[in-house]
Amino acid sequence: MSGQTLGQMIASLRKERGMTQLELAERMGVTDKAVSKWERDLSCPSVETLPKLAELFCVSVDELMQVQSQTPPEAGCTERGEITVLALRAVALAMGVAVAVLSMMKQLDLNSGFTMLGVGLACGMLSLFGRKSR
Repeated sequence: MSGQTLGQMIASLRKERGMTQLELAERMGVTDKAVSKWERDLSCPSVETLPKLAELFCVSVDELMQVQSQTPPEAGCTERGEITVLALRAVALAMGVAVAVLSMMKQLDLNSGFTMLGVGLACGMLSLFGRKSR
C-alpha cells in the first residue's frame, strides 16, 4: 500500500472489502460522485470524514493517510546529543593535554593547572551523563 495517493489508498481498501463506490458513499453519508472524486484524487475527504473512513476500513487515520516519519522523532536530538558529547570529550582531552604540556615546559602555575584540570574533569563527567541518558 505504500507509495499510493490517498485516492488510490481509498480505492484499494474499498476493493479489498468488495464494496462499490455507491456502497462506500452510502456508508459514509456522501454521494458516489464524491467517492469517485476521492479515488481519482480530484478532491479529498473532509477532516471530519477521515476518522469514519479509517474506522470503516479498520485502519488508523495515520495508515489511511500513509503518515510515515522519515526519521525518528528524536533523531535530530540524538545527533545534537552525540555532537555535544563529542565536544565535551574533546574539551576534557584538550585540558588534560594542555596541563601535561604546559607543566613539562614549566609554564603552568598551580592555580591555572587545577582550574584546567577541573574544567577537563567536569567536561568528562558531563559527557558520561550525556551518553547514559540516551
